[in-house]
Amino acid sequence: MNQFGLIRFSGEETAAFLNGQLSSDVRTLPADAAQYSSYSTPKGRMLASFLVFRDGDDYYLQIAAELQPAIQKRLGMFILRTKTKPADASAERILLGVAGPTAAATVAAVTGAAAPAAQAVTTASVHGASVTVIGLSGDRFELAIPADAAETVWQALVDAGARPVGEPVWRLTEIRAGAPWITAATQEAFVAQMANMELIGAVSFTKGCYPGQEIVARTQYLGKLKRRMFRMHVEAEAKAGDEVYSSEMNGQASGQLVLAAPALQGGYEVLAVAQIASLEHGLHLGSIDGPVLSRLDLPYPLD
Repeated sequence: MNQFGLIRFSGEETAAFLNGQLSSDVRTLPADAAQYSSYSTPKGRMLASFLVFRDGDDYYLQIAAELQPAIQKRLGMFILRTKTKPADASAERILLGVAGPTAAATVAAVTGAAAPAAQAVTTASVHGASVTVIGLSGDRFELAIPADAAETVWQALVDAGARPVGEPVWRLTEIRAGAPWITAATQEAFVAQMANMELIGAVSFTKGCYPGQEIVARTQYLGKLKRRMFRMHVEAEAKAGDEVYSSEMNGQASGQLVLAAPALQGGYEVLAVAQIASLEHGLHLGSIDGPVLSRLDLPYPLD
């Protein structure tokens, strides 16, 4: 899963520091759970999205690899005298994803323990290596493996029946789970709720301040949300950042694609953030005359 990087934060004030920077309530994250989160500008526009998990007192932020260096540097600028320290952990731990109807059985066979439920975390010893196993929605699991044991664990997964596939297949599972990842193509494009972040547990409305909190709260309580993220299919090649159009927008884009991946039935499945009002008029990729996007179900309700 080379598309992701890892930032490790260590130190006794790590939870308090991250809680003041990210949209989720990091203080409530137990050692046996994972949570989605985001980091925004003061204007509430997301600079990055994360999956946050722990190893003892250390906190790991999984992030799009292309964003990891800049976001790590930016977060480090605000540490000041806080007792925490960020480090690039991308080379320390290798991430492997296992998905599909037999994924739980495969993970259990390799780790010797029951596969964790969605957003739960267990630690297992695989051939002497301490492996963190993260349960995700949609019969999916991530394994965070010490780098020197990654090849051994990979072979164990293959021996247990897992079939290696490319990164686009994992991206398709993220789309079907309705789990957005901010990349360079979509930085500062969305407020958290536009990308359904509060629906996957990535936003706390009861904790203290963090960058963009005022905008996020105002969007939630004072105004009707005008844009949402939808899962859709299009009979054309697509990529993150592509714009979508609708007839009632007078030539302006209705929104943007967050993720896109080749679909099993042909064409592409996408996560598209668009004006809610545009749905009844139809959405088109690239231009008002572009390929039609057809709406698909998400695993959670939008209302």
